[in-house]
Amino acid sequence: MVMKTDSGVLTSPDSVVIVGVPCDDFSSFLKGPAKAPPLIRERLNDGSSNLFAENGVDLDGHPRLFDFGDLTLPAGEAAIRETERTVRQLASRGARILALGGDHAITYPVVSALSRYHSDLTVFHLDAHPDLYESYGGSRLSHACPFARIMETGRVKRLVQVGVRGMNDLQRSQVEKYDVTCIEMKHLHTDTPIHLDGPVYLSLDMDVLDPAFAPGVSHHEPGGMSSRDVIRLIQSIEGLIVGADIVEYNPDRDVNEMTAAVAAKFLKELAGIMLRQSV
Repeated sequence: MVMKTDSGVLTSPDSVVIVGVPCDDFSSFLKGPAKAPPLIRERLNDGSSNLFAENGVDLDGHPRLFDFGDLTLPAGEAAIRETERTVRQLASRGARILALGGDHAITYPVVSALSRYHSDLTVFHLDAHPDLYESYGGSRLSHACPFARIMETGRVKRLVQVGVRGMNDLQRSQVEKYDVTCIEMKHLHTDTPIHLDGPVYLSLDMDVLDPAFAPGVSHHEPGGMSSRDVIRLIQSIEGLIVGADIVEYNPDRDVNEMTAAVAAKFLKELAGIMLRQSV
């Protein structure tokens, strides 16, 4: 089991802290991702598999891995502010963050908080969609907009997007505006070089996967990655991972908890890599 912590008990300055951000107020199509964090944790700890990551790190009782639990969030924009406040509090003590969404809107406050403590941050974004709209559905905080908000802060050195297959002309112009490195799925090959120096933040939208591997997402985009493709990309990160999120798992659309199992696997591998690294 992963050890519990709270705001009054923290950890070594090199801790990895799991934080649930159960918010889907800014989803444009379907609600449901707010239910995801406890289900991902439950699948990680249900005994169906052990807690060893593929790099040999055992998460079970690891002295630098803590679970902060799920945030209790107000509605709307106040949820964004509370998420950023809590992550800043944890990051100020040296914690690295593993956030469980929630929809993709949660990435903006998490990155905004971490970028205040890590200069020259590279954001590595795995997704079927660029999520670069200036505004969507009348909201600048929509889950379709977080990377426009992040790039506007001026505190992120580089944004690298991989797996995109829902590009339109407006988003393409945003890629150019923000000088994004965007590798669309049609151009991605197993030997495509992706060099990321640290510090790195990984944002992993579950719909980067083909729906055959992850039916439990709100936006099914065929032609995506396999689970192994994503794991390979996670394991290829060369820089220090100072934070990450797993977002857009929608339990209401899942089949036999298949997507929960994949999200838990990604959580295990990310935690293993982050624990093997040292600040």
